Amino acid sequence: MTAARPSVPCPYVLATVAIVLLTAIATIVGLFVPGFYRDAPVLLPQVYGQDLLTLVVALPALVLSLYFATRGSLRGYVVWLGVTGYLLYTYASYSFMTAFNELYLVYTTLLWLTLFTFVGGMVRLDATALKRSVRQRSVRMYVVFHLLLAVLIAFLWLSELLPAIRSGTIPPSIAEAGLPTSVIYALDLGIIVPAFVLTAYWLRADRPYGYAFTAVLLVKIATLGGAVLTMAVFMIRDGQAVPVPQIVIFGALTIGSVALMVRFLRSIPSDSRPVSNASTGDE
Repeated sequence: MTAARPSVPCPYVLATVAIVLLTAIATIVGLFVPGFYRDAPVLLPQVYGQDLLTLVVALPALVLSLYFATRGSLRGYVVWLGVTGYLLYTYASYSFMTAFNELYLVYTTLLWLTLFTFVGGMVRLDATALKRSVRQRSVRMYVVFHLLLAVLIAFLWLSELLPAIRSGTIPPSIAEAGLPTSVIYALDLGIIVPAFVLTAYWLRADRPYGYAFTAVLLVKIATLGGAVLTMAVFMIRDGQAVPVPQIVIFGALTIGSVALMVRFLRSIPSDSRPVSNASTGDE
């Protein structure tokens, strides 16, 4: 008789524990050590907002989802992947954009740990089983939401980039921060927007990984949207002008993603397992 394969192998559990510890250190130091960040004043409220959301929401969600994922919960597994994806995005931006400080190696370590965990976790996910679990629900709402996200994010950033390209100038958000370019533009337009479009296509075509990436992206956008709104609060407190369209767009995206995330997770039977015993693995 073949023993049941663990839902989350030991290397990924250990990597997640390391992610939790290092993220706790990075956020606590960033929030509570005065003058720690050396970034331009215009960026500081954004960094503080990101740290606060990560510490208060993302870390507890990561710990709880890992707990349930290791006990064979498919719901816990996809939340674990989604929060890991959020942290991958977060510490990619910290590694490439935040001014050098004493935690630089912590940021880069978190970058490769989250990348290792996210890719490994996605490869092991039984996407076909996830598809079977939720196929009784209509996917049209999720397809529309993915495409709407792609269009809104592209419109938001291109409305800043295209005028600057036409006039041969630098977008104000980059110039005010004193940066050579924006990593956020690159991540969103180069990875996030195409991911939404591809996921919508896969989901519309009823392909298993359309369901897998839908679950993960909904969790990621819920946490990332919350982080953006928290940044906006810190920016307003600092006296900075925050464009109303950005608040409206990210507020709507956050509310929509949370509602759809809850709907998607509730459609997964509680006894569904994330990993098939018949599949191959590396444990």
